[in-house]
Amino acid sequence: MDIPPLAGKIAALSLGALPLSYALNHVSALSHPLGLALMSALILGLLFVAIYSLSPGEIYYDPLYAVFAVFSFTSVVDLLIALQEDGYAGGFMEFFTKEGEPYLRTAHGVFICYWDGTVHYLLYLAMAGAIRRRKRYRNLGLYWLGSFVMSVLVFLPGNILGKYSSEIRPAFFLAIPYVLVPCWAGVRVFKQARAPTCYAPNVIREEQSKSILRRPVDLALVIYLTLAGFFTLFRGLVVLDCPTDACFVYIYQYEPYLRDPVAYPKVQMLVYMFYVLPFYGLAAYGLIFPGCSWLPDWALVFAGAVGQAQFSHMGASMHVRTPFTYRVPDDAWACFFGSNLLYALGPQLLAFRCLWRPAFFLHPPPRPLAHHKKED
Repeated sequence: MDIPPLAGKIAALSLGALPLSYALNHVSALSHPLGLALMSALILGLLFVAIYSLSPGEIYYDPLYAVFAVFSFTSVVDLLIALQEDGYAGGFMEFFTKEGEPYLRTAHGVFICYWDGTVHYLLYLAMAGAIRRRKRYRNLGLYWLGSFVMSVLVFLPGNILGKYSSEIRPAFFLAIPYVLVPCWAGVRVFKQARAPTCYAPNVIREEQSKSILRRPVDLALVIYLTLAGFFTLFRGLVVLDCPTDACFVYIYQYEPYLRDPVAYPKVQMLVYMFYVLPFYGLAAYGLIFPGCSWLPDWALVFAGAVGQAQFSHMGASMHVRTPFTYRVPDDAWACFFGSNLLYALGPQLLAFRCLWRPAFFLHPPPRPLAHHKKED
């Protein structure tokens, strides 16, 4: 997979978030939640106008260029929020976390800001750079789509259901375009043409004729998906207050963060159970039976989703913002870290395998017609 060069113009524009956030932090009018929401909407609108003025050709070629440019700006803002909340920076975003979105000060909020300010930021620059140079970015877009959607699916319901539900401010409604725009972007990314493959028909037939026992990598992935599926179901039952002894021991001795009243870990486990668990079953099917051309695309989507989710979940489980009683116990740290790290790495390996040798997942080529000589 070719990684396009980063978009320098977008990077320079996004760094304007540094002086702007510092200046806005000292504007007294932003101490009012409604004023903060209106100012945020105005800034995003002006930012879109500036991007359109600077790069009309790129936007006409692909409107997602403007989306990635605006989101790269917000990624820098998120990174500033995370650094501020962990004490590495100050004087930038206190006004926003105080009057705009106080739930960003939670451990989960801090880690989704770190992910957005680093991984998403690099993806935005790479995809904008690909558009500027008229190159493909479909694989990067699918990974970003899964990561972004997972973040939204957990963070927004967690804000409404958790202990911060009484602190919803007008700035929360800025999340509406923040949800709708990626949905539109995801449709456009899926509609892009796939990178051409150069496998001869006989190579595809030979690869697809192999049973799962003759493909040790795929066999290992099927075993992993089966075990990960049971682990996903188990943790879903844990947050649903399953009364079994195993669930009771696990939630109190291994992952007490699942009891945190912020609700993010509970929502995360339910999203895993209702969305990731069915995908694991379908992915195992796609690794056993040939011709499942949908698997490489969805493997990238779920690799981004699980990567983002596990980064936030693992980080928040051990962060100082999480109350001590809900953090991972010292004697269970190795078990918690090892199991959750494996849970995060598996989908990445599945996506890599699908991109590495995709012949097994291609549509089976038509078999050559047999020519029979006519008998006199």
